[in-house]
Amino acid sequence: MSEDTDRHAQKMAKKKAARDKIMATKTEEKGLVIVHTGKGKGKSSSAFGMIFRAIAHGMPCAVVQFIKGGMGTGERDLIEQNFSDLCQFHTMGEGFTWETQDKSRDIEMAQAAWEKSKELIRDPNIRMVLLDEINIALRYDYIDIFEVVEFLTNEKPEMTHVILTGRNAKDELIELADLATEMELVKHPFRSGIKAQAGIEY
Repeated sequence: MSEDTDRHAQKMAKKKAARDKIMATKTEEKGLVIVHTGKGKGKSSSAFGMIFRAIAHGMPCAVVQFIKGGMGTGERDLIEQNFSDLCQFHTMGEGFTWETQDKSRDIEMAQAAWEKSKELIRDPNIRMVLLDEINIALRYDYIDIFEVVEFLTNEKPEMTHVILTGRNAKDELIELADLATEMELVKHPFRSGIKAQAGIEY
Protein backbone atom coordinates (compact mmCIF):
# COMPACT_ATOMS: atom_id res chain seq x y z
CA MET A 1 0.00 0.00 0.00
CA SER A 2 2.81 2.42 0.86
CA GLU A 3 4.50 1.62 -2.47
CA ASP A 4 1.32 2.61 -4.35
CA THR A 5 1.05 5.75 -2.22
CA ASP A 6 4.66 6.68 -2.94
CA ARG A 7 4.24 6.04 -6.66
CA HIS A 8 1.10 8.18 -6.73
CA ALA A 9 2.83 11.00 -4.81
CA GLN A 10 5.77 10.98 -7.24
CA LYS A 11 3.45 11.01 -10.23
CA MET A 12 1.47 13.94 -8.82
CA ALA A 13 4.68 15.82 -7.96
CA LYS A 14 5.80 15.53 -11.59
CA LYS A 15 2.40 16.72 -12.78
CA LYS A 16 2.51 19.67 -10.38
CA ALA A 17 5.99 20.66 -11.54
CA ALA A 18 4.90 20.52 -15.18
CA ARG A 19 1.73 22.47 -14.39
CA ASP A 20 3.62 25.11 -12.40
CA LYS A 21 6.04 25.56 -15.30
CA ILE A 22 3.15 26.15 -17.71
CA MET A 23 1.35 28.49 -15.31
CA ALA A 24 4.50 30.57 -14.83
CA THR A 25 4.26 31.58 -18.51
CA LYS A 26 0.67 32.86 -18.12
CA THR A 27 1.23 36.39 -16.91
CA GLU A 28 -1.08 38.61 -18.97
CA GLU A 29 -4.53 39.88 -18.09
CA LYS A 30 -7.08 41.28 -20.52
CA GLY A 31 -10.77 41.73 -20.95
CA LEU A 32 -12.09 38.69 -22.79
CA VAL A 33 -14.66 38.28 -25.53
CA ILE A 34 -16.50 35.09 -24.56
CA VAL A 35 -19.02 33.26 -26.75
CA HIS A 36 -21.42 30.57 -25.51
CA THR A 37 -23.23 28.88 -28.39
CA GLY A 38 -24.54 25.51 -29.55
CA LYS A 39 -27.78 23.54 -29.38
CA GLY A 40 -27.20 22.29 -25.85
CA LYS A 41 -28.64 23.82 -22.69
CA GLY A 42 -26.45 25.96 -20.45
CA LYS A 43 -25.36 28.95 -22.53
CA SER A 44 -27.08 31.63 -20.48
CA SER A 45 -26.75 29.62 -17.26
CA SER A 46 -22.96 29.52 -17.61
CA ALA A 47 -22.84 33.21 -18.49
CA PHE A 48 -24.87 34.11 -15.39
CA GLY A 49 -22.45 32.00 -13.37
CA MET A 50 -19.72 34.38 -14.52
CA ILE A 51 -21.89 37.39 -13.67
CA PHE A 52 -22.39 36.06 -10.14
CA ARG A 53 -18.66 35.46 -9.81
CA ALA A 54 -18.06 39.07 -10.83
CA ILE A 55 -20.63 40.25 -8.28
CA ALA A 56 -18.93 38.15 -5.59
CA HIS A 57 -15.63 39.88 -6.38
CA GLY A 58 -17.27 43.31 -6.16
CA MET A 59 -16.85 43.91 -9.89
CA PRO A 60 -19.50 46.17 -11.44
CA CYS A 61 -21.28 44.37 -14.27
CA ALA A 62 -24.33 44.56 -16.50
CA VAL A 63 -26.76 42.31 -18.36
CA VAL A 64 -28.65 43.07 -21.56
CA GLN A 65 -31.26 40.51 -22.58
CA PHE A 66 -31.96 40.67 -26.31
CA ILE A 67 -34.79 38.14 -26.58
CA LYS A 68 -36.12 37.05 -23.20
CA GLY A 69 -38.46 39.58 -21.74
CA GLY A 70 -42.02 38.38 -21.47
CA MET A 71 -41.48 36.16 -18.43
CA GLY A 72 -39.75 36.62 -15.10
CA THR A 73 -36.54 34.74 -14.40
CA GLY A 74 -34.80 33.74 -11.20
CA GLU A 75 -31.52 35.38 -12.17
CA ARG A 76 -33.17 38.71 -12.94
CA ASP A 77 -35.16 38.68 -9.71
CA LEU A 78 -32.09 37.77 -7.66
CA ILE A 79 -29.92 40.47 -9.20
CA GLU A 80 -32.53 43.23 -9.10
CA GLN A 81 -33.57 42.45 -5.53
CA ASN A 82 -30.11 41.93 -4.05
CA PHE A 83 -27.31 43.17 -6.29
CA SER A 84 -28.66 46.13 -8.24
CA ASP A 85 -25.84 48.26 -6.80
CA LEU A 86 -23.27 46.08 -8.60
CA CYS A 87 -25.15 44.77 -11.63
CA GLN A 88 -27.40 46.66 -14.02
CA PHE A 89 -30.10 44.51 -15.64
CA HIS A 90 -31.76 45.56 -18.90
CA THR A 91 -34.43 43.32 -20.41
CA MET A 92 -34.81 44.75 -23.90
CA GLY A 93 -36.53 41.92 -25.77
CA GLU A 94 -40.20 41.05 -25.92
CA GLY A 95 -39.91 37.30 -26.35
CA PHE A 96 -38.73 34.90 -29.00
CA THR A 97 -39.31 35.86 -32.62
CA TRP A 98 -41.94 33.17 -33.15
CA GLU A 99 -43.92 34.67 -30.27
CA THR A 100 -43.81 38.33 -31.29
CA GLN A 101 -44.47 37.65 -35.01
CA ASP A 102 -43.54 41.27 -35.76
CA LYS A 103 -40.23 41.52 -37.60
CA SER A 104 -40.03 45.31 -37.66
CA ARG A 105 -40.68 45.47 -33.92
CA ASP A 106 -38.09 42.73 -33.28
CA ILE A 107 -35.50 44.66 -35.30
CA GLU A 108 -36.31 47.87 -33.45
CA MET A 109 -35.93 46.18 -30.06
CA ALA A 110 -32.69 44.42 -31.06
CA GLN A 111 -31.20 47.69 -32.27
CA ALA A 112 -32.18 49.40 -29.01
CA ALA A 113 -30.60 46.55 -27.04
CA TRP A 114 -27.39 46.88 -29.06
CA GLU A 115 -27.25 50.63 -28.43
CA LYS A 116 -27.65 50.00 -24.68
CA SER A 117 -24.96 47.31 -24.90
CA LYS A 118 -22.48 49.70 -26.50
CA GLU A 119 -23.19 52.29 -23.82
CA LEU A 120 -22.53 49.77 -21.05
CA ILE A 121 -19.40 48.30 -22.66
CA ARG A 122 -17.93 51.78 -23.16
CA ASP A 123 -18.38 52.56 -19.44
CA PRO A 124 -14.90 52.07 -17.95
CA ASN A 125 -16.37 51.34 -14.51
CA ILE A 126 -18.21 48.22 -15.72
CA ARG A 127 -15.96 45.15 -15.77
CA MET A 128 -18.26 42.55 -17.33
CA VAL A 129 -21.21 42.81 -19.72
CA LEU A 130 -23.45 39.89 -20.65
CA LEU A 131 -25.27 40.17 -23.99
CA ASP A 132 -27.80 37.40 -23.46
CA GLU A 133 -29.18 35.81 -26.66
CA ILE A 134 -27.53 38.40 -28.91
CA ASN A 135 -26.62 35.56 -31.28
CA ILE A 136 -30.31 35.10 -32.07
CA ALA A 137 -30.56 38.74 -33.13
CA LEU A 138 -27.38 38.36 -35.18
CA ARG A 139 -28.62 35.15 -36.81
CA TYR A 140 -31.72 36.95 -38.13
CA ASP A 141 -29.60 39.97 -39.19
CA TYR A 142 -31.46 42.27 -36.83
CA ILE A 143 -27.99 43.58 -35.94
CA ASP A 144 -25.04 43.79 -38.33
CA ILE A 145 -22.37 41.26 -37.35
CA PHE A 146 -19.65 43.40 -38.88
CA GLU A 147 -20.67 46.35 -36.71
CA VAL A 148 -20.54 44.14 -33.61
CA VAL A 149 -17.09 42.77 -34.51
CA GLU A 150 -15.77 46.25 -35.33
CA PHE A 151 -17.07 47.66 -32.05
CA LEU A 152 -15.67 44.86 -29.91
CA THR A 153 -12.34 45.08 -31.72
CA ASN A 154 -11.90 48.83 -31.58
CA GLU A 155 -14.04 50.26 -28.79
CA LYS A 156 -14.24 47.68 -26.00
CA PRO A 157 -12.08 48.86 -23.08
CA GLU A 158 -9.00 46.71 -22.61
CA MET A 159 -10.04 45.16 -19.28
CA THR A 160 -13.78 44.73 -19.93
CA HIS A 161 -15.12 41.19 -20.34
CA VAL A 162 -18.03 40.73 -22.78
CA ILE A 163 -20.06 37.52 -22.92
CA LEU A 164 -22.29 36.81 -25.92
CA THR A 165 -24.77 33.92 -25.77
CA GLY A 166 -27.20 32.15 -28.07
CA ARG A 167 -27.31 29.44 -30.70
CA ASN A 168 -25.73 29.72 -34.13
CA ALA A 169 -22.96 32.19 -33.31
CA LYS A 170 -21.62 33.76 -36.49
CA ASP A 171 -18.22 32.59 -37.70
CA GLU A 172 -16.91 36.16 -37.47
CA LEU A 173 -17.78 36.24 -33.77
CA ILE A 174 -16.12 32.88 -33.09
CA GLU A 175 -13.00 34.12 -34.86
CA LEU A 176 -12.90 37.26 -32.71
CA ALA A 177 -13.55 35.48 -29.41
CA ASP A 178 -10.86 34.76 -26.85
CA LEU A 179 -13.00 31.96 -25.43
CA ALA A 180 -15.71 30.13 -27.36
CA THR A 181 -17.69 27.17 -26.04
CA GLU A 182 -20.23 25.13 -27.97
CA MET A 183 -22.82 23.42 -25.80
CA GLU A 184 -23.62 20.03 -27.31
CA LEU A 185 -27.08 18.54 -26.93
CA VAL A 186 -26.99 14.95 -25.69
CA LYS A 187 -30.39 14.67 -23.97
CA HIS A 188 -33.11 17.19 -23.18
CA PRO A 189 -36.26 16.73 -21.07
CA PHE A 190 -38.39 18.60 -23.65
CA ARG A 191 -38.12 15.50 -25.84
CA SER A 192 -39.79 13.51 -23.08
CA GLY A 193 -42.67 15.95 -22.79
CA ILE A 194 -41.33 17.81 -19.77
CA LYS A 195 -42.01 21.54 -19.78
CA ALA A 196 -39.65 24.37 -18.78
CA GLN A 197 -39.35 24.49 -15.00
CA ALA A 198 -38.43 27.12 -12.42
CA GLY A 199 -34.84 26.76 -11.29
CA ILE A 200 -33.88 24.88 -14.45
CA GLU A 201 -34.88 27.02 -17.44
CA TYR A 202 -35.78 30.28 -15.69
